Amino acid sequence: MQLRMQKIGALIFRVTKNNMSLILKNIKNCVTWDSERGGMLIHENIDIAIEKDQIVEMGAHLGSADHAIDCSKNLVTPGFVDSHTHPVFLEGREKEFSMRLQGVSYEEIARAGGGIVSSVSGVREASEEMLIKKMTERMDTFLSLGTTTIEAKSGYGLDKDSELKSLSVIDKVNQAHAIDIHPTFMGAHAIPQEFKNDPNAYVQLICEEMLPAVRKQGIAEYCDVFCENGYFSSDMSKKILLTAKEHGLKIRLHADEFQNSLAANLAGELNAVSADHLMAISDEGIRALKENNVIATLLPGTTFFLGKTEYAPYAKMKALGLDIALATDFNPGSCHIQSMPFILSLACIYLKMDILDAIKATTVMGAKALQVEDEKGSLEVGKKADIVIWDLVDPVQIPYSVSKDCIDTVIKNGKIFKNS
Repeated sequence: MQLRMQKIGALIFRVTKNNMSLILKNIKNCVTWDSERGGMLIHENIDIAIEKDQIVEMGAHLGSADHAIDCSKNLVTPGFVDSHTHPVFLEGREKEFSMRLQGVSYEEIARAGGGIVSSVSGVREASEEMLIKKMTERMDTFLSLGTTTIEAKSGYGLDKDSELKSLSVIDKVNQAHAIDIHPTFMGAHAIPQEFKNDPNAYVQLICEEMLPAVRKQGIAEYCDVFCENGYFSSDMSKKILLTAKEHGLKIRLHADEFQNSLAANLAGELNAVSADHLMAISDEGIRALKENNVIATLLPGTTFFLGKTEYAPYAKMKALGLDIALATDFNPGSCHIQSMPFILSLACIYLKMDILDAIKATTVMGAKALQVEDEKGSLEVGKKADIVIWDLVDPVQIPYSVSKDCIDTVIKNGKIFKNS
């Protein structure tokens, strides 16, 4: 059967009718979380049947459909769920990358006026249309790399109008693009220059003006705060997050990235959905996350990109039984990485994660960090047909093939995408 082909950004999209059925045949290994058994499974030699946007049957030798894909005895996994990204910015920060190559630390660059605040003027001055264009191009790249759902933060506007503009950009791209995007308000990303000498006044602005406006706009699902020494203290973060809860937002934190700032403890106290980064988390902080069912979202790409060597203490977290997700932390400064397969490689190499644990962390646990695990993040009957078909056979070949693009086909909500 011939399907009409349409080019969208870096992708070729096979245009299908809404009611078209699809079967993936000849799958050698299907690696996925299994909700009934409560663990990761490898289904061998199966087919997957899809109707509209959902998986309707999995098993051997399924029947016919409007269209079939021969998976050529290769590997199939769920689409990646990237639960921590910062995609609303104008330009990159390559100059800071060069400075770090000369031995200047990220923290030193930030104290000198670089870092997050250096991206603010671009967002404030850019038109919404320009930011939509930039973000759309980034979503094309995410999808081509196998990511089918992401979380997207504001946080480079740092005033009411620019933060609302950023959330509007996220919403409009979400409505137009195939990828699913979950918006997060992050006005508490850094202290803007105009409040450098009075950070408490900026916290007051967030609580009294920004958050009511965000609630009225009705786009953001979450509020995130960079709870870190030199950014927002634990007390400042608590005030913002409690106010966010009052305005109906769920909460997540950038926690203990550079120092133990008691952010993980705060995430536990406030029952946050997720605490992210955690390179400097204490044993007490790990216990606080576990006791309050907070997901630990690890971002090894940031450690790698900044040239640091102290990764989050995954082994301690696993030993205590934390739910652990992996995400990219894609942003213009500290981690310009969009590839979840590369993040998976870093997790296996530097965190010593087992390959099935890493796939779990990049799929169903990312979905759990966005509270959509009932419909995404695993290949099960009744869930969304978000699927990656690999030009590989064994799951360990994903981290092993660290420098290769080994994705053959991406299926999002039952629609077929291929790398061009």
